[in-house]
Amino acid sequence: MPMNHCAIITTMKTKLIKIIQTLEDNNQTISFAESCTGGRIAAAFTAISGVSSVFNGSCVTYSNDIKHLWLGVSSEVLDDFGAVSSECVEDMLKGISQKAQSDYAIAVSGIAGPDGGTESKPVGTVYIGILTIQDIIVKKYLFNGDREAIQRLATDTAISLLEKNLIKF
Repeated sequence: MPMNHCAIITTMKTKLIKIIQTLEDNNQTISFAESCTGGRIAAAFTAISGVSSVFNGSCVTYSNDIKHLWLGVSSEVLDDFGAVSSECVEDMLKGISQKAQSDYAIAVSGIAGPDGGTESKPVGTVYIGILTIQDIIVKKYLFNGDREAIQRLATDTAISLLEKNLIKF
């Protein structure tokens, strides 16, 4: 039986509170570099009271020029692999964590559609990365749905990926 909308919101809020509490308990911080999610990850976190104790900041870096200028994504990565790639997301993670001086980071880049897809990178292709205090994890996803659904799924998946990889002391 599918979850209703209220149950999904409650589950996500519970995840966010758990993440924030774990970061706070360990005196750690987080930042975000978002492209196709357009700031939705930052919005989800900032909807929770008390997040300011762990949230350093966020960038919505939609264009390749801004990815390069603000986050230090190399021109070679953008030329050779494109913005929708694991290499780009890894550079985004490193760039935002360095700029924001955070212990953890989430970065997302993808094609939310309805335009922009190709045979090798169809609409719904999204790379989601997590930088932890021990590792960098980047995963490729192919989400189905319209633009709003893809953005929502990418946001929820990024938060869930962080929750699974949050290192607790």
